[in-house]
Amino acid sequence: MQEYCGFSTFPISPNILKAIEDMGFEEPTPIQKLTIPKILEGQDVTGQAQTGTGKTAAFGIPLVEKVDYEDPRTQALVLSPTRELALQTTDEIRRLARYQGKISVVPIYGGQPIGRQIGALRRGAQIVVGTPGRVIDHLERGTLVLDNVQTVVLDEADQMLDMGFRDDIERILSETSDERQTVLFSATMPKPIRDISRRFQQDPAFVRVQQKEMTVPQVEQLSVKVRRREKPEVLSRLLQIYNPELTIVFCNTKIGVDDLTAQLHTLGVRAEALHGGMKQVQRDRVMGRFRNDAIDVLIATDVAARGIDVEDVELVINYDLPQDLEYYVHRIGRTARAGRGGRAITFIGPRDGYRLRTIQRRCRARIHSIPIPTDRDVEESRMRHLAEKVRETIEEEDLDRYAGIIDKVIGEDELSPRDVAAAVLKIMLSRTRRRTASSSSAAPMDRSEVEAGMVRLHLNAGRDRNIRPKDIVGALAGETGIPGRSIGAIRIENTDTFVEVPEESAKTVVERMKGKSIGNVRLIGGTCLTLPMPADQ
Repeated sequence: MQEYCGFSTFPISPNILKAIEDMGFEEPTPIQKLTIPKILEGQDVTGQAQTGTGKTAAFGIPLVEKVDYEDPRTQALVLSPTRELALQTTDEIRRLARYQGKISVVPIYGGQPIGRQIGALRRGAQIVVGTPGRVIDHLERGTLVLDNVQTVVLDEADQMLDMGFRDDIERILSETSDERQTVLFSATMPKPIRDISRRFQQDPAFVRVQQKEMTVPQVEQLSVKVRRREKPEVLSRLLQIYNPELTIVFCNTKIGVDDLTAQLHTLGVRAEALHGGMKQVQRDRVMGRFRNDAIDVLIATDVAARGIDVEDVELVINYDLPQDLEYYVHRIGRTARAGRGGRAITFIGPRDGYRLRTIQRRCRARIHSIPIPTDRDVEESRMRHLAEKVRETIEEEDLDRYAGIIDKVIGEDELSPRDVAAAVLKIMLSRTRRRTASSSSAAPMDRSEVEAGMVRLHLNAGRDRNIRPKDIVGALAGETGIPGRSIGAIRIENTDTFVEVPEESAKTVVERMKGKSIGNVRLIGGTCLTLPMPADQ
């Protein structure tokens, strides 16, 4: 069996390990290490841990492992304080259950037509995630039966008490069997929480993850609300607007890192991936290129980024909100090194508002919201950067030679210096726009620009055939056995595609791809993947 970092040490099924691998989690968080074995054993657990420490997987993995998917009755109940958290929890448990039979995870909460929820419960819901008020509503209607519930999880118990749900919680627990397992998570342990534990838990194991002071005062912290499909384009615009020397972009999963790297390649961004699925020699090579300014953007997972110590990182992008909120501080601390200032921008999805507020509270940070940058913002930023470069050049460079050319142009055609400067500015900005607009449709780079040890293959099909980076990676990895992480830069043009592969694998890749498909494109007849021509031809 393949090793899935620390998760493979837990007594859980290969199907769940595969789901964890798909989600890209590289190792358990502290709360997961402490609680998953105990919950799997059936022990009652009281966990004191903050939001964002990986609690959902801490109870979600055991719930999915223990559910009998052939029994449609409700076997586990998770109580959440808010609709937002209930939906987040449901999404994560569903991903964990992806390969574990047909497990139905149903969220029930206020604000949604109850008829839809009744229908879902009648069809069978082995795991129910709900807010206390709506759970009570279903109990009173008889549409939710808890007789067969084996595990109840109280998530964010202190928040539920603060919101006045104590009576509802006690009533719900009293509707379940005395033999059930009760798991309670709370950021704090006030007396009402301890009272519930004493009344409804049997000899619980108390687990605590020590809260750390989390502040990074010298980093400017920003957030932007963006939908998943918009993320690559928004990231590209932010890179153009802020024009940082070095940038680290953090994704939660290895798959996310690889996909984003391929997408940025098509946008002409010098980016490389760094994650735990790469060999150490590969990671060292990538870090060396990052330190030596051979790449502008490093796209990494949290585990792979440990030990990164590069002083000139100007911008950190949280492309995904971290699984563990402590990672947030670790991430943004990659900038503002050696007394310098820094900037961190966090992408916030439609359901991430709750977690963003938790980050601000725990980190004692003010995270200012900024709008999605527009094309006009990008254009104005280019003009500012160019103006700054002009001022620096005037102050630092010897311009006599160029001044002479300008004097000649002005003298011959009786042009004003202002018009000449404006014309030069327009020409430079036009070139920049063309480079950006055609970054994925420019002519293929010279052989000398291919990374050492790699060969660039040519496919005579491109955007005209709807080819995407993930299609290329999936086809080459699936048909030829070459690891996806070994595939280098991908450049998709209007009618051509260029992809770099290890030199020792190039001929094998070309041979094995004959007659195969990339996306919807069959490599037969005139459509083919070829090696470059020798230099003397």
